Amino acid sequence: MRQSAQGSAETGIPQRRPAGVPRVPPQPVAADVDRERGVAAGATRGEHTHSEQPIPRPRLVQRASVRGQILDALRTALVAGELTPGEVYSAPALGERFGVSATPVREAMQQLALEGAVEVVPNRGFRVVERGTRELAELAEVRALIEVPVVLRLARTVPVERWAELRPLAEATVRAAASGCRATYAESDRTFHRAVLSLSGNEQLAQIADDLHRRAQWPLVGGAPTARGRAELMADAAQHTALLDALIARDLDVVRALVGEHFGGAS
Repeated sequence: MRQSAQGSAETGIPQRRPAGVPRVPPQPVAADVDRERGVAAGATRGEHTHSEQPIPRPRLVQRASVRGQILDALRTALVAGELTPGEVYSAPALGERFGVSATPVREAMQQLALEGAVEVVPNRGFRVVERGTRELAELAEVRALIEVPVVLRLARTVPVERWAELRPLAEATVRAAASGCRATYAESDRTFHRAVLSLSGNEQLAQIADDLHRRAQWPLVGGAPTARGRAELMADAAQHTALLDALIARDLDVVRALVGEHFGGAS
C-alpha cells in the first residue's frame, strides 16, 4: 500500500491519502524564497544586509539645511532692520556676508519672495518690499478676524492648567522685549501666539496665523527709533502676561478686552 509523504504531526507515522484527493506538492516557505533570491538567512525583508553597500545620504539634505539656516538668518536681518526696505541685495554679496555660496542665498531669497518680503529684480538681485502703515493695519485686521474668536472660544474650554503651562513662554517675551532686540522679540512673540492657537488642535489655522504674524513683523519704510521700539515691545509683552493671568482666572471680560487691545495695537 502506498503512503502519503505527509505524516501525522503527533506520531510521525505516514498517513493514508484518501482516494480521489490530488497530491499537493510541498510549498516553499519564506526562508526558501529568500535563499533563492540571494537574501541572507535571518535578514528582515526590506532591510539591507551586510553584503549590500549602504546607500549614500543625498547631498540635498545638507544643502537644504544650509538653505534653511540662511533663510532664518535673512528673516532675522529683515526684522532687525539690517535689510533696508527699497534696497536691492544680490545673492553673491549676501553669500559673502554669510560665508556661503550664492546658491542657498538665492533659494532662500526666492522663498522670501513667495512670502512677499522681497521681490525679484532681474539681473540684479532682490529688493526688500517697502511697506506702509496701511498694510500693517490690514494684516492686524486679518489676524484679529482669525485669532480673536479662537482665543475667546479657548478661554471657555481649555483647562486652567494648560494655560499655566504657557507661563514660561509669556515670560520669555518679557525678557526678549527688555533686550530691545526686535528680531529676538519677534521670535518669542510668534512662539507664544503659536502655542496659544495650537491649543485649538487646528494645525492649518495655527500655520496661517503664524504666516500672517511673521509678515506683520517686517519693518516699515523708515523704521521706528530704537528707544520707541523698545517701549512698544515692553507694552506688547506685558499684554501677553496679563492675558495669560486672565485666562487662568477665567475672567472672560478681561480676556475679551485684552485680546481686542492686543490686535488693535497691531502687535
